[in-house]
Amino acid sequence: MSEPYPEAPVALPSPLVGLAADYEPGARIPPHRHACAQLIYASTGVMTVTAEAGTWVVPPQRAVWVPASVGHSIRMTGRVAMRTLYLARDRAPLSASDCGVVQVSELLRAGIVRAVQFRHPYAPDSAEARLAAVLLDEIRVAATAPLHLPLPRDPRARRVAEALQADPGDPKRLEDWARVAGASARTLERVFERETSLRFAAWRQQARLLRSLEALASGEPVTQVALAVGYETPSAFIAMFRRALGTTPGRYFTHPPGPRPAPQ
Repeated sequence: MSEPYPEAPVALPSPLVGLAADYEPGARIPPHRHACAQLIYASTGVMTVTAEAGTWVVPPQRAVWVPASVGHSIRMTGRVAMRTLYLARDRAPLSASDCGVVQVSELLRAGIVRAVQFRHPYAPDSAEARLAAVLLDEIRVAATAPLHLPLPRDPRARRVAEALQADPGDPKRLEDWARVAGASARTLERVFERETSLRFAAWRQQARLLRSLEALASGEPVTQVALAVGYETPSAFIAMFRRALGTTPGRYFTHPPGPRPAPQ
């Protein structure tokens, strides 16, 4: 099902505007774009944001950065309390072309909640303007989170990627997928690495990680999730999850790990 989404006006009434929207489990926001940049945050639930360049899974206490004019769609897992910041193009503190997931500090979280209540337009010397400046600084220094699944453009690799997104637990080997793609295993591996910066095995592991986050957010048991995404034992899945996100699946949503430094 689809839910109406609060569209940002073409001309923002203030340099930073906060909007709130709540969504039921399974709600979808169809592909759309905005003339301004966005920081999309959910205090509860998990959002899966898809753009041409890939997919980003956004659990609570994280947010996804979407630059101006980047088309994207959003799928909700669980009940989602979305709080979005819209920012004028000339105030955007992060990339003007690339989406990404960032850690949300306590200060940033509180500021987002407060920004939803701003009255517009606010004066340049107002309390709202001063808090907006703090929010821009917090976004600029926020640590990134490894919750992105880049998608290849090559039609052969894209066919494989879409099949694995639909069923990340599929046990086919690289050689088997190469036959599906109509290419040699060596060619398929090379295309994945060139277009996603990940070798095929690493890409599939990331697909499994992101799908597992959605399933865990829905309340599915760890053992069931581990088997569904292709791991033979829960312990193997938990080890992979800990390496990727710094904590266990059981603690991830209740005790999010501290921010990791952004790659240099």
